[in-house]
Amino acid sequence: MSSVLRPAAPGQDPFTEPSHHAPSHHEDSAETAVDPEGPVRGVGRISANYRPISSHLAITPPVSVVIPAMNEAENLPYVFKTLPDWIHEVVLVDGNSSDNTVQVARELWPDVKVVKQVGKGKGDALISGFAACTGDIIVMVDADGSADGQEIVSYVSALVSGADFAKGSRFANGGGTDDMTPIRKLGNWVLCAVVNAKFGARYTDLCYGYNAFWKHCLDSITLDCTGFEIETLMNIRVVKAGLRVQEVPSHEYLRIHGVSNLSAVRDGLRVLRVILKEKGVGRAARRRASATLSLRIPRGEAS
Repeated sequence: MSSVLRPAAPGQDPFTEPSHHAPSHHEDSAETAVDPEGPVRGVGRISANYRPISSHLAITPPVSVVIPAMNEAENLPYVFKTLPDWIHEVVLVDGNSSDNTVQVARELWPDVKVVKQVGKGKGDALISGFAACTGDIIVMVDADGSADGQEIVSYVSALVSGADFAKGSRFANGGGTDDMTPIRKLGNWVLCAVVNAKFGARYTDLCYGYNAFWKHCLDSITLDCTGFEIETLMNIRVVKAGLRVQEVPSHEYLRIHGVSNLSAVRDGLRVLRVILKEKGVGRAARRRASATLSLRIPRGEAS
């Protein structure tokens, strides 16, 4: 049993009852499963560093949630109210909003870590957010209200059960979407099929931004694009890096307020260019490209 994961037997309180499971090593574990200084000598109890994420599951790894946002003040209340209270930190990357996005975020989550985006684009925002995270697990959540934060437990469960990258899918059994036109569905299906054939993946969804991963994965997948297509780039490179990927069924809801900046044709072509360009690109070349990019695009500072 992984020392980052603690299940409870039926009828047992997972945070107070003694455990009879022998802990095993996990490279990302912050604590072992048994505390020898429990209230009864010789009887282990759950470590104080375990976080309850459900009635039958507790984990040790701190979880960071990254939310890129620009002029999303009206949507943030819907986003934040679904976030579980056991997460370690919320990192809001503000893309130079002209409304009171930052103020609303701080009112809703006083400890929110705000990163002022220096560059432009969703990819740049996510890269800035990832750099500011202190958690062992990183979850990507959109700020438009389309993602349900209650699903985070499913992503985290997949990671502590052995996956390196938990990829949300609207088309896996149990998933769904309220926000895709027929042309976007067709485009996503075609692009997904191309990635599966070219890189040996088994994805049911490609262009979806609700994902989670162990932070150490960033050492294996260099991120060197600044736009919406960063999600596709990550999906490709985790496969090429040999990381363990598990799809998590997810439901995408309609944007609550405002208008999406997505364009089926424009963004579809950008994704296709990423797929074609990525073919045959080695890891060393990707690292050189990332180093060059980091010199041109300074990262934002957290406050």
